[in-house]
Order: sequence, then C-alpha cells, then structure tokens
Amino acid sequence: MEELQALRRHLEEDRPVSWEALPDISLYMDQLIGYMPRQLIHAGGAEGLTSAMVNNYIKDGLLPRAEGKRYSREHLAYLTEICALKQVLPVREAGALAACGEGESVQEHYEHFRTRLDAALSETARRLQGEREELEELALELALCSYADKLACRRILALLNEGEGPAEKKTKKNRKEK
Repeated sequence: MEELQALRRHLEEDRPVSWEALPDISLYMDQLIGYMPRQLIHAGGAEGLTSAMVNNYIKDGLLPRAEGKRYSREHLAYLTEICALKQVLPVREAGALAACGEGESVQEHYEHFRTRLDAALSETARRLQGEREELEELALELALCSYADKLACRRILALLNEGEGPAEKKTKKNRKEK
C-alpha cells in the first residue's frame, strides 16, 4: 500500500513545468534527452526518449526540425505532449493531438495540454484509495475506462481526419519551421 500512496503523491504533485519554466536556451540532443524524463510521471520500466525517436518524429512531421542542432521550448512542449499521449495512442495520433489549432500558439496549446493533464492526473489520484480488496475492482474499472476512452478518442480522430482535405493534412503533418 505504500507504493500506491507514493503513486498517488506523484499523480497529485508531479506535472510538466509551465511554458515559462521550460529552458529558454536551446538544448543539444543529449541535453534534450536528459531533460525530458523530468516532464512526465514514469511507471516502472517506462520507455525513455531516444535521439532516434526524436529524429523519427521530425522525419514524420510531428516535430519541427532542430534550429541548427539545437532544440527550443517549442520542441520541449511538443515532445512533452507526444511522449504523454503515445502511452495510450499510436505515435501519429498522439502527434495529431499535439498539433496546434489554427491561430493557436505553441505556448497556448501547451498550457491547455497542461491544464487538461492536471485535471486527469488529479482525478485519478483522487480515486486511488481504499482497501486491498477494493483495489482489484478499481484496477479493472481504470482499465475498462482506458479501453473505452481510447476507442472513442481514436474514432473522433478518424472523423476529424476525414473532414480534412489533402492540403490540410499535409499542413498539420509538416510543422512550421521556426
């Protein structure tokens, strides 16, 4: 039960830093890889971000190209969102959700993401209580809610994608280089 309380504390307290608290200096790849674990809560054995993953995200248009060999706040914001969302969605769908809407800045999108993540983590933390016998039922409920939410999310993304023409898909895929 001690581990469960530790998880609850992490869910209540650990959050990605605000836009203003992200490093305001550009980072090299090794610094970026070293920084990213601070942004998300990790369960035991969670896969870490690698330079190959970052390069693939750039190649797939989910992340803007580096500025020289340096990565900015924008990169950190996008990567925070992609790394969180890819835990429950395929990477391309996670990237689609991490894309900014028309007229929305990366900063606004990132802060909206943080607000929604805070609410989700707080709600799950609130539910993590009870006796051992109740935990099995809670685990089942959490798993089934995850399943249902994932089905709904993927269908909504598919519907949104159907409404876009080829030009809009290409624009979303290829992020603006800053």
